[in-house]
Amino acid sequence: MSISNIFAISGSAMSAQTVRLNTVASNMANVDSVASSADQTYRARKPVFSQMMNDNMKNYGWSNATIDESGAGVGVKVDAIVESDAPLQPRYEPDHPMANEEGYVFYPNVNPMEEMADMMSASRSFQTNVEIMNSAKSMMQKMLTLGQV
Repeated sequence: MSISNIFAISGSAMSAQTVRLNTVASNMANVDSVASSADQTYRARKPVFSQMMNDNMKNYGWSNATIDESGAGVGVKVDAIVESDAPLQPRYEPDHPMANEEGYVFYPNVNPMEEMADMMSASRSFQTNVEIMNSAKSMMQKMLTLGQV
């Protein structure tokens, strides 16, 4: 694997983790939002990732992706952001201004503990890819000085 592949793989992973962090932030911002019907209630969102092969990497603008004979994926992309199908949380609060005719208020299906764990995982993954890129950069710099006296 070449150093340019390392930059392409880490770059695509960092982009994907940024999307993941943004969806976590959106979910956490809406954790206490309420609605008077299930249709209007915020639903937790999750990104769906898939691997990219070399030809797809070039289509997504990673021009430094090179042919990898192993046939392995050489990057990651966000295929979609899907809404969770976990049940919403209806609560009987007849005095709430957003309560429906039956006295129920609907809360999102966002689990703050899962979101915090997801945020820590995405943040660490992003940080790991930054360290990989820094190591590759350092190797490239040292390689340039090999022939110097």
